[in-house]
Amino acid sequence: MQLHDFGFINYAVLFGYLAAMLLVGVYFSKRQKTADDYFRGGGRVPGWAAGISVFATTLSSITFMSIPAKAYTSDWTFIIGQYLGIIILPLVFYFYIPFFRKLKITSAYEYLEARFDIRSRLFASLSFMLFHIGRVAIITYLTVLALRPFMGIDPVVLIVLISLLCIIYTWMGGIEGVIWTDVIQGLLLSGGAVLIFIMICFKVDGGIGEIFTVTSQADKFFPTTQLRWSWTDSTIPVLMIGFLFANIQQFTASQDVVQRYIVTDSIEETKRTLITNAKLIATIPIFFFAIGSALFVYYKQNPNFLPEGFNTGGILPLFVVTELPVGIAGLIIAAIFAAAQSSISSSLNSISSCFNSDIYTRLSKSERSAEQKMKVARLVIIVAGVFSSLAAIWLVLSDESEIWDAFNSLLGLMGGPMTGLFMLGIFVKRANAGSAVVGIIVSIIAVLVARYGSDLNFFFYGVIGAMSVVIAGAITAPLFASAKQISLDDSETSGNE
Repeated sequence: MQLHDFGFINYAVLFGYLAAMLLVGVYFSKRQKTADDYFRGGGRVPGWAAGISVFATTLSSITFMSIPAKAYTSDWTFIIGQYLGIIILPLVFYFYIPFFRKLKITSAYEYLEARFDIRSRLFASLSFMLFHIGRVAIITYLTVLALRPFMGIDPVVLIVLISLLCIIYTWMGGIEGVIWTDVIQGLLLSGGAVLIFIMICFKVDGGIGEIFTVTSQADKFFPTTQLRWSWTDSTIPVLMIGFLFANIQQFTASQDVVQRYIVTDSIEETKRTLITNAKLIATIPIFFFAIGSALFVYYKQNPNFLPEGFNTGGILPLFVVTELPVGIAGLIIAAIFAAAQSSISSSLNSISSCFNSDIYTRLSKSERSAEQKMKVARLVIIVAGVFSSLAAIWLVLSDESEIWDAFNSLLGLMGGPMTGLFMLGIFVKRANAGSAVVGIIVSIIAVLVARYGSDLNFFFYGVIGAMSVVIAGAITAPLFASAKQISLDDSETSGNE
């Protein structure tokens, strides 16, 4: 099969899946009566569905393809990041979620105003929105980049297709539509990973035993050389620190995930959200790493099947399109689309909820009606989707490189200070509005110095960004007025429910 010969049946399966996602959006559009319905789902979402949604949101199409490619070319050390995501969940449940539910927030950043002031809230919210517009663009760009050799569709057309469908069903269905499409997409990409691994095992001479033996002999699980400390390389100790803070940022300070904690109707359902997500994190990523090892053994046994000069970043879609039966290949490519769309739709809805709550409603001098909020919410989804699409198209046309470093630099610059603000507010009682602002300024300077004035590994950027806020905020707190205190026993809210 030629790399671009995707075939009618595979296209039929792919477009059938895309049409099904639109129908989900149409179904849930009938329930969207108020902004609360649109952003909080009216408390109708069960915890297990919210948990699958969190998993699908955090596992993008880049993860779907880059993890097997990483295991193929290197080893399994990056799996550490997945399990650190489980370790921090008790911290999230016992220290963060009670505050979020107590304040009955729509935007996670309402907490920062209640704890500090409007400046902290606006900084965090704007940082989140800008970061996620960039994140959507990068996810779309890298997905198209990986699929371009295997599909006879112009990359700009692919970008428009992915973006347009995400905008439409996110616009129609609100957070309920997003979550239930996430459930379908999460099950599709998880099932796809298991299916791919099983099918490779049947194609490898010697099966799963041979895969384990060859991978072990090649020292491609956890090489001892990766146990050393390094300031510049992604060794195991560096990965543990970097992923710890990346997961704290994602599960405590990122609206797209925090939003899932408040769509359920009780704290017990929220607990079920975290447990479901933890179960998926504990099992599914193993299959992605195992796929990489299995592909390593398969192409070692069949080197002539690997095109000369092939970019191994696309090793998974190469196997899917060239080796899997017609129809199954279309289903797996649909799973890759699903992984992209679950992250994109979640980001678009979260950007809209932040703008609506933190900018439009909060800064308005007059009360906004439910109809006005809904109109603005849907308009923001369109605008954010268009800007992200244009950025992705620019990346394709300019053939931009070093995207991964740029993405992690952006995460450290914007995600680090956000994470630090929540840590400062919850764990440093004497911190106040003035010291929070000082912490933000110090954090931005520190990350910029780390990025452009040193050779530090990019995994340190988020650590530096978060801890700079906490340390500077704690030290300078006595220089400013006393802090506002928020406890779970008082009735203080953000004033913007």
